[in-house]
Amino acid sequence: MNLQNFRFETGADGVAMLIWDMPERSMNVITYEVMDELEKVVDKVASDADIKGCVIASGKSAFSGGADLSMLQKSAADYAKAARERGEDEAMKEFFEGARRLSLLYRKLETCGKPFAIAIRGTCLGGAFELALACHHRVLADSEKTRVGLPEIKVGLFPGAGGTQRVARLMQTGDALQMLFKGEQLKPAKAKAAGLVHELAPEDEIVARAKAWIVNGGKAQAPWDVEGFKPPSGRVYSPGGMMVWPAANAIYRRETFDNYPAAKAILHSVFEGLQLPFDLGLRVEARWFAHILRSRQAAAMIRSLFLSKGELEKGAHRPKEIPQAKFRKIGVLGAGFMGAGVAYVSALAGLEVALIDRDQESADKGKSVIDKLVSGQVSRGRATAADKEALLARITATADYEQLKGADLIVEAVFEERGVKAEATKKAQAVVGPDVIFASNTSTLPISSLAETSLKPENFVGIHFFSPVEKMLLVEIIRGKKTSDRAVATALDYVRLLKKTPIVVNDSRGFYANRCVLNFVREGHIMLTEGVPAAMIETAARMAGMPVGPLSLNDEIALDLAWKIHLATKKDLGEAAVDPTQERVLHFMVEQEGRLGRKNGKGFYDYPAVGKKSLWPGLSALADTPLDPDTIDVEELKQRLLVVQAVEAARTLFEGVVDDPREADVGSILGFGFAPFTGGTLSYIDGLGAAAFVAICDAFAAKFGERFAPPRGLREMAEKGQSFYGKFAAQTKAA
Repeated sequence: MNLQNFRFETGADGVAMLIWDMPERSMNVITYEVMDELEKVVDKVASDADIKGCVIASGKSAFSGGADLSMLQKSAADYAKAARERGEDEAMKEFFEGARRLSLLYRKLETCGKPFAIAIRGTCLGGAFELALACHHRVLADSEKTRVGLPEIKVGLFPGAGGTQRVARLMQTGDALQMLFKGEQLKPAKAKAAGLVHELAPEDEIVARAKAWIVNGGKAQAPWDVEGFKPPSGRVYSPGGMMVWPAANAIYRRETFDNYPAAKAILHSVFEGLQLPFDLGLRVEARWFAHILRSRQAAAMIRSLFLSKGELEKGAHRPKEIPQAKFRKIGVLGAGFMGAGVAYVSALAGLEVALIDRDQESADKGKSVIDKLVSGQVSRGRATAADKEALLARITATADYEQLKGADLIVEAVFEERGVKAEATKKAQAVVGPDVIFASNTSTLPISSLAETSLKPENFVGIHFFSPVEKMLLVEIIRGKKTSDRAVATALDYVRLLKKTPIVVNDSRGFYANRCVLNFVREGHIMLTEGVPAAMIETAARMAGMPVGPLSLNDEIALDLAWKIHLATKKDLGEAAVDPTQERVLHFMVEQEGRLGRKNGKGFYDYPAVGKKSLWPGLSALADTPLDPDTIDVEELKQRLLVVQAVEAARTLFEGVVDDPREADVGSILGFGFAPFTGGTLSYIDGLGAAAFVAICDAFAAKFGERFAPPRGLREMAEKGQSFYGKFAAQTKAA
């Protein structure tokens, strides 16, 4: 056999070894070529009488990340082209057969009559884990680096190569649905306990264990192919089944608000598949997979959350001529919540950190926050006590700026006030000099103005982390008017070391993410004054696809911080730059009522010491005229909360703050949770169509105010029938 992506050989014991090791790739992925070669191997194993069975393993440190999603994206585009050229019926037949090709291949392996075992180390996800589930015996390396799972839901898809049918026949139905809905990655022990794998073994023994199973008479028959097989939860239409399905449907609606077609397809596939013979269940799954693969949501999520995200993480906009920066030690100025978070993720990446604050007590408080964070990891089994000690040893908490000597990068994360930032900058640069790249973690203050206090503005850059730093994946790199390519490249290299996703934006008050998300928060404030019940505002936001409502988000950010940003904007830019309605809300909450948010236990919500938070009854005082909830258009509320963010995103693009639609979309989802099923702020506009979006903006501007007015560039796009990914195609091809 002529194989490019695999190595195949048969030993004296009659057991064939198939090593998956794709050339010039760091990770094995499923492509059309891989499918072709795997089918050749299955045919060879099945037809050769000298071969007892086959063990599949990886030649790389990880097994596989699953299917090449660009292949799936292309298949949907090919369908649209075929429909235009040969008609809908013919195109659909071809598309359906293509969509179930991998499923049929795995079923062929499963029923070929020879036993297949698989030895897994590292990650084995998506279509690769579906391959594992089709094998007759699964051996997993008992290692912290080993993870298995079916995460397709996170990019708007679902397991379409037999995953829904096999998992639902190996696990209790409720557990199977939860796994499929969450797309979680399982550790070895959990995968074994769930019945998804047969054996755990030390990494250097997994291949031998898999071979031994075949040599000792392992059978080439899946449980569902044995006569009399019954799923773990029994029949769908049974007392037990009826305990599962009504609840599953309710949970689906509560968690997705019907925004994610792939989640609904999972419900259908499992519910219908469990009532059918296995092969018919696979056919049902394939029909749903073909349907979802053509959905707008899947296309948008694959593009933003897989392709674009990957391109940005690889440095789509990194200045190519700048040598890779090397880091050994960094300095973090400010040991508050943000500074401590930056120090923690930096130490986690193996860097030495000098954590500086105004006095030793404040610095020690910052290190205690880090201690708590890493202790949480230890208690959850994600780190050892030795890991904790080593990480804390890399962090020096001090008030002595001299400890910054030798730092390769300085990250300033002090109080959001110009004078405080200027003083910290001056003290730090007195020690490290002007040539060390200096980054500010400011959330709204323009980088160009902060750089004026530095010794060398060209070495001054913005690195805006999101809170909480250890959890949030996005980092905004802000280029000031004088920021050099070296400073931007260094910032990008640092963010990549932290394994976070960067977007590069140009200087502006609030930059990109905060401009959009603060509009979302403000819209919630305005709705309160209009008389919309607070609970409706919060629920409408979640129904629209946001992770939390604007009032809850503001409590997390802190109301006093929002108030300080408001006052700073007013001071710098004048009365016209702020919204008087929002000013009334924030003044009432912060100055009059002393409600600062979660941090002092009272904001838009009350936060009792024990029990769940609840909306503060006093919010009714903000309503000009309380409205009857039955008269409020919920769809309009939902649309307002998304449109007010998307139109601001469009403004940032036409103002040159953002240069690339990919950064706007990825930044909006990872930075502030903009409805992921839309693909991001600009994909949301593209999905509606520029003309339709502009019409909505005009209607809202007439009814609610100029904050909804679309920028001129967007009007021109609407007139020409353009989309963002069409108009700005050159930027998206830069990677």
